Amino acid sequence: MGGPMGMVDSGLPVVVFVAVNALAGLNAAIFSAVGAGIVIALFRLVRKRPVIHAITGLFGVAIAAFIAHRSGSAGGFFKLGIWSYLIYGGALLVSLLVRWPLIGVIWESINGRGQGWRSNKKLVRRYDYATLVWLAIFALRYSVQNFLLNRDEIGWLAAARLLMGYPLYLLGIAATVWIVARGTGWKFPTLAVILGKKKSTASEPAP
Repeated sequence: MGGPMGMVDSGLPVVVFVAVNALAGLNAAIFSAVGAGIVIALFRLVRKRPVIHAITGLFGVAIAAFIAHRSGSAGGFFKLGIWSYLIYGGALLVSLLVRWPLIGVIWESINGRGQGWRSNKKLVRRYDYATLVWLAIFALRYSVQNFLLNRDEIGWLAAARLLMGYPLYLLGIAATVWIVARGTGWKFPTLAVILGKKKSTASEPAP
């Protein structure tokens, strides 16, 4: 997800937008947020770091700024993100209804094992549970942030955007790994393995 710099990429434009909006108004906040995105992208280029997160982040900031400009409201800056939660949640819900849990599709694709998992009912059920976790995360993010948007609580909305971003993503990933591991026999690597001091003896997840 971009590591610590990924957190800066996603969080800094939001913080800049809210701070400048409170001090100098909407137009200045829009230009400042876009400027922050540009600075982040340039910083990565200068340091020869991967720029994909900065570029996609800048693109998202630009669209959010355009919506805020067109709506004439600071809350418009957050609408794109809130709408995206609804779209992602809808995709997760549909995947459950058609019995192709999206987390299973993603997990198995990453591990390159094809679609054999579909014949394992217990494993499909595990992926159902993991997909429900992510559905709950996006539903929570949408509900809370849309509520704050409707009340025009921009400061609290920005705080919710940050607190319900990476922290919730990390919690969702931990829950997903725990749920899937219990159904596949996959074992968590030890600290020595993580540090590269010992070869992993963990079993591969069953197809």
